[in-house]
Amino acid sequence: MSESETKVIAEGKHIRLVARGKWEFAERKKVSGIVGIVAVTDQNKLILIEQFRAPVNRRVIEIPAGLAGDIAGSEDEKLEIAAERELMEETGYEAREMTRLIDGAVSAGITSEIVTLFRATGLSRTGKGGGDGSEEIEVHEIPVDQVHPWIQEREKTGAIVDFKVYAGLFFLKE
Repeated sequence: MSESETKVIAEGKHIRLVARGKWEFAERKKVSGIVGIVAVTDQNKLILIEQFRAPVNRRVIEIPAGLAGDIAGSEDEKLEIAAERELMEETGYEAREMTRLIDGAVSAGITSEIVTLFRATGLSRTGKGGGDGSEEIEVHEIPVDQVHPWIQEREKTGAIVDFKVYAGLFFLKE
């Protein structure tokens, strides 16, 4: 197999294990992109979500995020539209403005995932949030200047923090 050839090793409903050259890694099926949303209210509160994540067997503090192109009939969904949809679905918030920030690898040694971060501003809560029915998401609104101590308290209860939260805080300083 050449360095550029991809061979499927195993396949599940949502992911597949592939080999390319000397590397084995996971990739998602039927997804055109992944989005993360750094959402801040006009009162300077960062919107975070918390949910149980089976791969780490713990509750995880995250920014709202989700998949693009994973809904039948919307395979060509634009990332900005996916970000708006995921923000509403998970948090109940709509954004007046969605600004693309950066693209980055999640864990380049094990997955092909690239996440595109957006900043959502001009927020108004128009829905209940909580996820798409298969998710149990808790929404948190934390004053930006209190995020670090709040996270430390959540970690004491056993929750872990997704690194994208810290990336989001970095972009709030700009």
